[in-house]
Amino acid sequence: MIDLNKPDYLFFAGIGGIGMSALALWFRNSGFAVAGYDRTKTAMTESLAEKGCEVIYRDEPESLPDLFRDPLRKEKVMVIYTPAVRSDNKILIWFRTNGYLIHKRSEILGEISSRTDTIAVAGTHGKTTVSTMAAHLLKQSGLDCSAFLGGISKNYDSNLILGEGRYTVMEADEYDRSFHRLSPLIAVITSLDADHLDIYGDHETMIRAYNEFIAKIRSGGKLVAFNRIASKLEIPSSLEFHTYGLDEEADYQAFNIVRDSDHYRFSIKTPDRIIDDLRFIFPGIVNIINLTAATAVALKCGVKEQEIRKAILLFRGIRRRFDIRINRPGLVYIDDYAHHPEEIRAFVEAVREYYGNRKITGIFQPHLFTRTRDHAEGFAKILDKLDEVILLPVYPAREEPVKGVSSELIYNRMMLSDKRMLELRDLPEALDVEKIDILVTIGAGDIDTLAGPIEEKLKNVPER
Repeated sequence: MIDLNKPDYLFFAGIGGIGMSALALWFRNSGFAVAGYDRTKTAMTESLAEKGCEVIYRDEPESLPDLFRDPLRKEKVMVIYTPAVRSDNKILIWFRTNGYLIHKRSEILGEISSRTDTIAVAGTHGKTTVSTMAAHLLKQSGLDCSAFLGGISKNYDSNLILGEGRYTVMEADEYDRSFHRLSPLIAVITSLDADHLDIYGDHETMIRAYNEFIAKIRSGGKLVAFNRIASKLEIPSSLEFHTYGLDEEADYQAFNIVRDSDHYRFSIKTPDRIIDDLRFIFPGIVNIINLTAATAVALKCGVKEQEIRKAILLFRGIRRRFDIRINRPGLVYIDDYAHHPEEIRAFVEAVREYYGNRKITGIFQPHLFTRTRDHAEGFAKILDKLDEVILLPVYPAREEPVKGVSSELIYNRMMLSDKRMLELRDLPEALDVEKIDILVTIGAGDIDTLAGPIEEKLKNVPER
């Protein structure tokens, strides 16, 4: 057990990460002094600084705030880090050498999850959307909730939601087996596509890790899973288990889906009722599937049907998840975090389904050398579904380069003729905006820094 009341000062190594920043804000809102390190200044680190967190950008112990370099205060300091921070980080080494209390982010989330009725959403893709939707449905109800999210909710303009209710929603991250630290009351599993094979080695080992996560659900708890992966799951008899999806055999089934101008109309079948005539303005059938999972969770928590119906209409989405930046006649720009072939496939299909047979230009930044190596063929096949592709260099994140692995692995496998490779610095100037109909930026690295400049450039394109 970790005593979260022991420290007065918290230092976060990797504070600008989407998961770490939410945790830092949680402690800051609880009255702790918070500081942290990150490699580069971003909108997130600037927002943290505005909220009272001191952020440094030099990996040197001398740059640490005085509170965190005073040996007499060492017992009052807790250091929290993410595996995304390299092991040779000088600041982390200094804290270890000097005997500071150090914990992984997953350990702290695990401690928080043990103290509340946690709803943990796992899956190789979809977990940010489902967790944000579930938190929104609870927040708009009489139950309320808190949430640690993997994206910025547009409804709450934050990745941290604070509330007075008994439930806390959080993502269950499979990377580095972090989700094994959690002890949820309710869990959701959205997908089991092969990913993070640098950690697991093979797909079967990854699936076993998910089943180990299921075993962490509290006795008498509840599990909701996408119906098409249910056969791969090992469900303890102590759990209440239900599935969701579009198929008739799903316990929570979305059906009668109709596109009506700028929104969808559909119904959800549950084990004991049918919720008719729901209206949803967020694009993509995949997001109706995600919403069905969130609705199942909300109903299990006791949210009323009318509360769900109203909250669905109010859902505004998540930054970098089908994030429509420009949408006007003849010109659309969407930014998305997809970085696994299955995520990109779902995103591209959603764009096609929502906008019809219009020309789609995609800018894709592969994320991680190992993921590029393991899924080059899959990336190539789904990118070939676009009409034009600009491929950026691999974003390394936590990794060192892998010999022989680059974006060319994908490029050389693509059959699409209208393709090219560019450096990130060459955009957005290289875009021929007069030829763009629908533009999408795709990836989990620093491609997000392009979104603002691209949006500004496209805003200057005359109405067509």
